[in-house]
Amino acid sequence: MKAGVIIAAGGIGKRMEGNKPKQFLELNGKPIICHTLERFISIKQIEEIVVVLASDAIPVFQKEVAEAYSDIKNIKIVEGGKERQDSVNNGLKALSQDIDVVLIHDAARPFIRSELINKAIDVAFNNGAAIVATPIKDTIKKVDSNLVILTTVNREGFWGAQTPQAFQVKIIKEAFSRAYDDGFIGTDDASLVERLGGEVRIIRGDSGNIKITTQDDLIIAIAIAKEWNE
Repeated sequence: MKAGVIIAAGGIGKRMEGNKPKQFLELNGKPIICHTLERFISIKQIEEIVVVLASDAIPVFQKEVAEAYSDIKNIKIVEGGKERQDSVNNGLKALSQDIDVVLIHDAARPFIRSELINKAIDVAFNNGAAIVATPIKDTIKKVDSNLVILTTVNREGFWGAQTPQAFQVKIIKEAFSRAYDDGFIGTDDASLVERLGGEVRIIRGDSGNIKITTQDDLIIAIAIAKEWNE
């Protein structure tokens, strides 16, 4: 069984309020995306890594990142699209034909543990699709357009989706194809499989697998990085 991973790194980091895309900001001495790549480079079953980037970020990635890892793992660089879904679709098209399972992961989630990556690969290979997620702990309020509470939602059974999300390649490619045929844009990759009736398994993740989106997230990430020890 061969696995590949698509690293979605096409964002420009508007909420970070910086000049650099968030994935290139420094964390513990190197760009965030380097930490993320290293999580997947260490996984033996992963044969190739497809990094999807905005066009103007490709030269930066090639210069600052790709050369350092080119002798370790097969890394492909692909230009992103208008929406995240378009970018991931471009990544899927770049996968080698012999890849059985593909993981899709946010570049700005550098703290994914190896055991969760391996479990996602195994569950997807045996069951079709799996995502890392955590149970919702906060009380959930449904509000109207004026931010007035309409009702309190029972949080039992509600989980917050993270990445990686892992799929048998034939399943996720079919889901993307059908989504484009129907003009459907999903909030995550798993939703494209769900709408076709596909079964997606949950793998319990952890709160440390944060997505670095804002300056506050970066502060938290710096603290996690100091303690990080797989």
